[in-house]
Amino acid sequence: MGMEGIGARVARKEDKRFITGKGRYTDDMVVPGMKHAHFIRSPHAHAKIKNIDISAAEKMPGVIGILNGNQLAEDAVGNIICGWMIHSKDGTPMNMGAWRPLAQDTVRYVGDAVAVVVADTKAQARDAAEAVVIDYETLPVVTTAVEALKDGAPQLHPEAKNNLIFDWEIGDSAATDAAIASAAHVTEMKIINNRLVPNPMEPRAALGVYDEGDDHYTLWTTSQNPHVARLVLSAFYNVAPENKLRVIAPDVGGGFGSKIYIYPEEIVCLWASKRTGVPVKWNSDRTEAFLTDAHGRDHVSTVKMAFDADNRITGFKVDTIANLGAYMSLFSSSVPTYLYATLLSGQYNIPNIHANVRTVYTNTVPVDAYRGAGRPEATYLVERTMETAARELGISPAELRKTNFVREFPHQTPVIMCYDAGDFEASLNAAMKASDYAGFPARKAEAESRGKLRGIGMSCYIEACGIAPSAAVGSLGAGVGLWESAEVRVNAVGTVEVLTGSHSHGQGHETTFAQLVADRFGVGIDTVSIVHGDTDKVQMGMGTYGSRSGAVGMSAVVKALDKVEIKAKKLAAHLLEADESDIVIENGELKVAGTDKSVPWFQMALAAYTAHNMPEGMEPGLKEGAFYDPSNFTFPAGCYICEVEVDPETGKTEIIQFVAADDFGKIINPMIVEGQVHGGVAQGIGQALLEGTHYDPETGQLLTASYMDYTMPRADDLPSFQVSTTETACPSNPLGIKGCGEAGAIGSPPALINAITDAIGTNDLTMPATPQRVWAALRSAQ
Repeated sequence: MGMEGIGARVARKEDKRFITGKGRYTDDMVVPGMKHAHFIRSPHAHAKIKNIDISAAEKMPGVIGILNGNQLAEDAVGNIICGWMIHSKDGTPMNMGAWRPLAQDTVRYVGDAVAVVVADTKAQARDAAEAVVIDYETLPVVTTAVEALKDGAPQLHPEAKNNLIFDWEIGDSAATDAAIASAAHVTEMKIINNRLVPNPMEPRAALGVYDEGDDHYTLWTTSQNPHVARLVLSAFYNVAPENKLRVIAPDVGGGFGSKIYIYPEEIVCLWASKRTGVPVKWNSDRTEAFLTDAHGRDHVSTVKMAFDADNRITGFKVDTIANLGAYMSLFSSSVPTYLYATLLSGQYNIPNIHANVRTVYTNTVPVDAYRGAGRPEATYLVERTMETAARELGISPAELRKTNFVREFPHQTPVIMCYDAGDFEASLNAAMKASDYAGFPARKAEAESRGKLRGIGMSCYIEACGIAPSAAVGSLGAGVGLWESAEVRVNAVGTVEVLTGSHSHGQGHETTFAQLVADRFGVGIDTVSIVHGDTDKVQMGMGTYGSRSGAVGMSAVVKALDKVEIKAKKLAAHLLEADESDIVIENGELKVAGTDKSVPWFQMALAAYTAHNMPEGMEPGLKEGAFYDPSNFTFPAGCYICEVEVDPETGKTEIIQFVAADDFGKIINPMIVEGQVHGGVAQGIGQALLEGTHYDPETGQLLTASYMDYTMPRADDLPSFQVSTTETACPSNPLGIKGCGEAGAIGSPPALINAITDAIGTNDLTMPATPQRVWAALRSAQ
């Protein structure tokens, strides 16, 4: 079944229901007696709640109940947690301020939920919400991390003096300082990584149902990890006992990290269902998504990169201030620490690295993992600095990178990571060839004859995926293990069900996971069903994020397939009166090697369930489960090259070509991988050229809270991407997979900004490189 197995370009099975409107999303769910919730949110970025008057609103048509934070506290519902403990360099734990699902005394950002109205219809809930009168006492506001650290800045949480959450470091400061002091050349930069809004296609939604008769709870939600949602809802938020709570994440329309977390709305809908006695549904509108979905990035960094006389990097010093918003979200503390600073070695052999990271509260939406989660921020620092250093040293950016590439594996970096396999120069050479890098000077001259400025830039990224092993991340502060589970059920007629703790929200798991089964057993992928997203059907799992579905989720499936194969061969050997070691599985049959004796797959499966003729001691049935905990992170890597033309009169940038050469290890479905790269590059280009979140510094109002103000990339902003792959198999998992979901968003922003700054002849440019910013940079450089 090579046409459908590993490596085949199989069309996605799940797309038929999506493109024909047959998908089943949380907002499609309807249960008897269902009512609708509307959240009343703070219009102020920082204020005391003095009084909530619901007297007029509760009398309005259709209103079932109006609930606030005091009632939530009466029912002992807990605070929203951060699940990764970070200690400051002085050993003190991070300063975690209280985040109530419904604010009780103080609101800390525009959009902070204060109360919820439950009514018969959405419109009635919204109308009643407008009749609720809340008296606020406004407080001073701070929206940027740098300002929040200053003496006299408004204080958000009493636990965090000067708004500092933690002051953390990694690496050897003294050795790095010594390398910089003795360097032949030092490149210094200030680099800003702009704040982004994730904007998945489907807004968040929740439907909470409490069944009084069974004392049982069900939550439908737009989650990337429903099992973790059940865990924290029961163990930390005290909403429902775990054994009486079912969490279902049906079809989910994209996540990009923003649907990993448990938000106030899911907690409140489930709690409100019991409190009001009716099922409660909430569906975010797009403005709510801008105001409440966890934002991404928002770093301000200064860097120093030291080189010796042979242009080899001897030290890299980084100081970063990271804005985490008004509260700490589920994984927010890990993003600017272990998911960021541990990748500051890039693809390079750097003997001395030191990073200091300060995280800060501000009166803005909480910040957490967004596609790449720390890796894009690290790559942007490293690759902008490398390109700038090449210009300062007067050498080719490609040659500077080649001079410093890691070439021997395994390679231990000074910042925890041990790279297990790779060939960085192969990706660089592939990208240079595809982009005709050598022919760029002629193209630049031709563009100049037309009055255009042409530039070229590259980015060599590496990321850490899989986020494991569990013992390692636990020692670094993670509150959960990061293994994955799978169960493979072969039914009596030979069809196969794979139950996985991974969750698909656009990745194509129903196809790629089925390809593993097709490759192993020679059955058609149409006979394989993938079950996920339901805690009543699938044993405990850790969900999908960090490009872990292939490296971790599929590896768990492989372990379960191994067990099924052993039993199937043993049964087939018994049926065929052959030695178990002689049985091979080919084209949907179990055969005795070197003979014409065989038994069809479906017949073997039926024999397992009729149990009329079984080997002695073998149990009936054919299903096996497995857990997989990786021995190391995986390390996808690659090289991206971008070529642009800039109109010096308007500052408008046109991307002429974009080349991506990636090493993802073993690839299950090349077509799906290419789609993942295309999507990631589009998001990276969005960050580099168009997207940026802006707050009014005086009021804390989000000024970019709609698509009228927040610019998303469109088709005519993007070129046709040239995508290719090289392959060095990952040695730490059975499939040799590294992961592909985040690479495009990691490698593309520095490649694009490097190209623009090459074109305009000045490095003084921050993302997003809008026409106005590019035009201003050109004028300031004249």
